[in-house]
Amino acid sequence: MAELPTEEGFAPFGDYRTWYRITGSLDSGRLPLVVAHGGPGCTHDYVDSFREVAGLDGRAVIHYDQLGNGNSTRLPEKGPDFWTVQLFLDELDNLLAHIGIKDRYAYLGQSWGGMLGSEHAVRRPPGLKAFVIANSPANMRTWVAEANRLRRELPEQVQATLLRHEEAGTLTDPEYIDASKAFYDRHVCRVVPWPPEVARTFAIMEEDNTVYRHMNGPTEFHVIGTLRDWSIEDRLNRITAPTLLISGRYDEATPLVVKPYVDHVSGIRWVVFEQSSHMPHVEEKVLCLKTVSDFLCEHD
Repeated sequence: MAELPTEEGFAPFGDYRTWYRITGSLDSGRLPLVVAHGGPGCTHDYVDSFREVAGLDGRAVIHYDQLGNGNSTRLPEKGPDFWTVQLFLDELDNLLAHIGIKDRYAYLGQSWGGMLGSEHAVRRPPGLKAFVIANSPANMRTWVAEANRLRRELPEQVQATLLRHEEAGTLTDPEYIDASKAFYDRHVCRVVPWPPEVARTFAIMEEDNTVYRHMNGPTEFHVIGTLRDWSIEDRLNRITAPTLLISGRYDEATPLVVKPYVDHVSGIRWVVFEQSSHMPHVEEKVLCLKTVSDFLCEHD
């Protein structure tokens, strides 16, 4: 990809700062694309490949680290009551206003980023002109049920190790973390070893897992955080922005997990990447980025 202009900055957000990076030009005439990472508690690094959309069609692509993560203000002292969906909705609104795009933008949210985007989209913000939901649940109870169904397909020894540590409460034991990776290698990112940008996100989360621990829990299939009962199923019919849904054939976001979006978002388009799990933007990068770019170009 040819070198594109980039600009980094911080958006003041109350007493805190949200880091962002713009790839490409906001003056291109194309819809600027805001990319929101998952977790909650990941960083922009593992979804970094979406910046290459700017090279495909000339639009600006904005990445940001959500509060508590990556280059944004870290708050390891904050407890679960602080980390709410509303906090991250407010942060998103603040970022859109700070960059000057709140009247016209596209949004792509990966995993938790798509959950956050759905919470944003059901409010029908007039500036949201196109919406991409990437590998996201609509109901955390379904997500956990499916994750545990997939877990039962892991080798018996791996399952026994996971269960033993969960019963003992030793969820930070290296043996438990290694056993969990067997699930991640099947259903989160099937590129082994993980690409540097994916490994970088997980390394940063290992250093500070405040947001993920409080909102999700220790692992993808052991969700005991504040989002454990989250659902947006009964509000999805409020979404009016043109919407693209993407998922992977081996995704932890299984067809059952994403089905409410298909059933309840009017006019939604669903694309399944046959060689991917939870990260088609890494696992089938060229096809995934082209799919997103083509969709956005229809709504510029």
